[in-house]
Amino acid sequence: MSRRSTNPCRTTNPTPGIPLIITALSGSIYGLLVASNVDAFWLLKIHAGNFGMRNLQPYDSAIIGILTLMIALSGVGLMLGGRRK
Repeated sequence: MSRRSTNPCRTTNPTPGIPLIITALSGSIYGLLVASNVDAFWLLKIHAGNFGMRNLQPYDSAIIGILTLMIALSGVGLMLGGRRK
């Protein structure tokens, strides 16, 4: 009989990663496009948290910081509690 994991870190860790991935990808792609002399200002707006009707620019740094801490803490939780048999 298999036992399901009840560790909340395993289920909540992917969710905070989504904004971090969006930020990293949009910043990287924007840097590549600027190096190729392509103006993609819309991509810079997405990178900064402006999603058209949802403008999260004033809160973007705080959101990214809190989500990074959540991922780090869940990683520590997995590291400390993941070796039980």
